[in-house]
Amino acid sequence: MKESHLITSLEALREVYSDLPGDTSLAKEVDHIHPLYRPFIEASPFVVLGTRSPDGLDSSPRGDAPGFVQIADERTLLLPDRRGNNRIDSLRNVVAHPDVSLLFLIPGCNETLRVMGRARISVAPGLLARCAHDGTEPRSVLVIAVDKVFFQCGRAVIRSGLWGEAGKVERASLPSIGNILQTLSGERIDGPAYDREMPERQRRTLY
Repeated sequence: MKESHLITSLEALREVYSDLPGDTSLAKEVDHIHPLYRPFIEASPFVVLGTRSPDGLDSSPRGDAPGFVQIADERTLLLPDRRGNNRIDSLRNVVAHPDVSLLFLIPGCNETLRVMGRARISVAPGLLARCAHDGTEPRSVLVIAVDKVFFQCGRAVIRSGLWGEAGKVERASLPSIGNILQTLSGERIDGPAYDREMPERQRRTLY
């Protein structure tokens, strides 16, 4: 790649993207959970959580039944931290830096919803109980103060064919999780055993 082909200034970037955003691209942005955006959050079973720290960035999937991200009020979201791998990458980042971004996806809907704000980690008993699933409470809850909300048009989802049958990939065509772990651990982890036990383990440890 030639250095001359790299864009290193806002001026150079604007030369490539010379068309300014249209009114529709700007009018959609608000600083709160507008009543018209509320249904998108309530219908979404999957959100990507973006965080940052002095050491770098992280994007982490979060998923549960639609409405698992709760709207406490028009400026506050509650995101429970369900059972995971205990790496706590996102939570460590929030401790270091509160800025977060959320990308809500809804199966069958081409538009996505983007939310930006600042998060705190809470273990308040009332919040844990509020976000419990069948009596199982999350370890913690992200309390997110909303700064910016807007929808993203459906072009990316349409181009990807994300929700279409033709775009589905056979899982067997990709390396198995066990194979990845066995290889990257230098054979320390038994890959076939991991793959064999994974479905039941995931079923037992979802919450």
